[in-house]
Amino acid sequence: MRKTSLCFHICFLSMILLCIISGSSAWAQQIELVPVTPFSPQQAVDQIPAKAKPVTQPNEILQKLEQARQPQELVQPVTKPKPSAETVSRFEQFIAGETLPAISTNIKQFGYDLFKDASPAFVPSANVPVGPDYVVGPGDEIKITVWGKIEGAWHVTIDRDGNISIPKVGILGVTGLTFNQLKGLLHKELSRYYTGFEMNVSMGALRTMRVYVVGNAQNPGAYTVSALSTIVNALLQSGGPSKTGTMRDIQLKRNGQTVGHFDLYDFLLKGDKSKDARLLPEDVIFIPSVGPLAGIAGNVKNPAIYELSGETKLLDLIHMAGGLMSVAFKGRLQVERIADHQFRTLFEGDLINLEKNTEKNFILRDGDLVKVFAVMDTKNTITIAGAVANAGDYGITPGVTKIKDVISLSGGLLYFTSNEAELTRVKVTPSGPLTEQRMIDIVKAVAEDPQHNVTLEINDYLLVRAVPDWKLYRTVSIQGEVKFPGTYTVRKNERLSSLIERAGGYSDRAYIRGAAFIRNSVRELQQKSLDEMAERLERDLLAAGSLEVATALSIEEITAKKVELEQKRKFVEAMKQLKATGRMSIKLAHLRLLKNSEYDIELEDGDSLFIPMRNSVVNVAGAVMSRGSFVYSEKFDYNDYVTMAGGYTRYADDDNVYVLKVDGTALKLSDGFFSWNMKKSRWEVTGFGEDIKQIEPGDSIIIPEKLERIAWIREINNLTQILYQIAVTAGVTIALF
Repeated sequence: MRKTSLCFHICFLSMILLCIISGSSAWAQQIELVPVTPFSPQQAVDQIPAKAKPVTQPNEILQKLEQARQPQELVQPVTKPKPSAETVSRFEQFIAGETLPAISTNIKQFGYDLFKDASPAFVPSANVPVGPDYVVGPGDEIKITVWGKIEGAWHVTIDRDGNISIPKVGILGVTGLTFNQLKGLLHKELSRYYTGFEMNVSMGALRTMRVYVVGNAQNPGAYTVSALSTIVNALLQSGGPSKTGTMRDIQLKRNGQTVGHFDLYDFLLKGDKSKDARLLPEDVIFIPSVGPLAGIAGNVKNPAIYELSGETKLLDLIHMAGGLMSVAFKGRLQVERIADHQFRTLFEGDLINLEKNTEKNFILRDGDLVKVFAVMDTKNTITIAGAVANAGDYGITPGVTKIKDVISLSGGLLYFTSNEAELTRVKVTPSGPLTEQRMIDIVKAVAEDPQHNVTLEINDYLLVRAVPDWKLYRTVSIQGEVKFPGTYTVRKNERLSSLIERAGGYSDRAYIRGAAFIRNSVRELQQKSLDEMAERLERDLLAAGSLEVATALSIEEITAKKVELEQKRKFVEAMKQLKATGRMSIKLAHLRLLKNSEYDIELEDGDSLFIPMRNSVVNVAGAVMSRGSFVYSEKFDYNDYVTMAGGYTRYADDDNVYVLKVDGTALKLSDGFFSWNMKKSRWEVTGFGEDIKQIEPGDSIIIPEKLERIAWIREINNLTQILYQIAVTAGVTIALF
């Protein structure tokens, strides 16, 4: 049942496509066609292995089958990812006119993310120059070079007793000396034995040392660090403070004494690292418990939970959070406070004159949560639209800004402005909004007539009307076999016969049966219909194909179904690339007969008419032995042309042969005594129907395939050939696989 429905959809889609993309064969002489090689059935079959590789383990077979049944990427709809909320700032939302989101209290303690997934790159390199205050110790390598009256070079390492040994000089104790003091000592000692020399001292490989990170640390313990490490380096290596540990008072202890305090907020908020002391062996970094915490949420630059140090006021917290955002509303501030560890209280305030008013700049307590709101979405503006130089929103002073003032601000009235305008005002009433509309004489308003030059209120909407049915120009194009082809302006209600008459009428070579009329509005409707059809086909084909892959029982069947599914996907993509032409089927005649007929249509802006030369060719496409074009003869019917094309192929559907008429319509052909007239929805005796020849110059005879009798891969190949031949006949380019 599913397969029959699938074939029906494919056949129906191909008929719709043929009607949409069909055009005059005369155009084929003017448009370069792109040859397309259809995907053959044999190419698809070649991708299927003749025999599956032997598998000794049954579990492996089951595993492969299960993997093959997983949803395929090619059947998933392609959707463009939406930007996350973090990618759009509140100010961008405000400028775009979007409603700002409610205040989120999903905030985190500030600063702890610095230590999350800390990279080894934070560990200081041992190959950088040391400063003059670097304290040397056991394990450091010292490089000494002398030149002049004497020359020599020594690489010595400080031993565990803190000594180095230099020839002639002997043993020197250097532990505890700074690098600058070390250079002075070496020069002094060498000067006792040598004169007239220069000396250079540098550090080679530096020692490592052990330090301790304890207290409320994320990972307390002993750490081996470089001799150049500081407090921050050790914290990064150990994971930093835990969220129960302080960021404001990191203590450095040495020999039982506290020798330094480091506030990480100075580093994070100000970039101040001056108190980040250099570590020595056996130093202890102690992290006390976290101090008082206060949160700030809403429209500040860095909403977070901050640790307070000492007496911290509201303005200090705002500064720690980076200050107010440009959209912050100073007229409202909300604070939630925990009272006596028993309940929560809430009070309101504002941020106006915060620096001058000490009462507003209150001292924060542990557990406070401050909320900063956004400006309200109200503006003192009105909107002016219509026939003015610069329509848009304009700021006003309610009750003062006079209609004349706004018209002047907008650049004045345009020359096609009528004297009518409409003022819409929405009032707030206890029962709901009340909309009032008032007609304004704009000329009198400009002349300061008090009855029409009314004062405006916020959110008023003033529509200045243009003269009725105003449009500067409507243009249409007429090309081909008329005496004066070109682009013409047309007046309201002008009809097709008038345009042809203004263009000088038909030329002697005009083939009016093949006239092609294009309309933009029709193109849009056709394209919408085509897109909807392609989407429905995509759902039917790919959903069915995924199910078939998921229910396959063997490796060979899975492989074959995957190839089939890929071909379906390519077919759907090809359908999506088709573009409608916007052609309407019309029947032209002598101007005397065309006037006031049903085909003497009213012209629209952008219409296009092309009248070709007579084309004495009939095209045969589809399931015939040799597709081609043949010279037209009044003596031949469609069977004669099929015979000239070598006759039907094996799978030709000779019961559904149809002709694409040169005027863009499609007509089913029949050998029988009776034929179905689609236009009149009735059966007619052949020869007693419309007075239109069955085959005319420029027509294309299409022989479809019997789609329901063949497999999908063969089916897609035949559809490709048919659509391509139709494209050649219509003179349009279609890119198929």
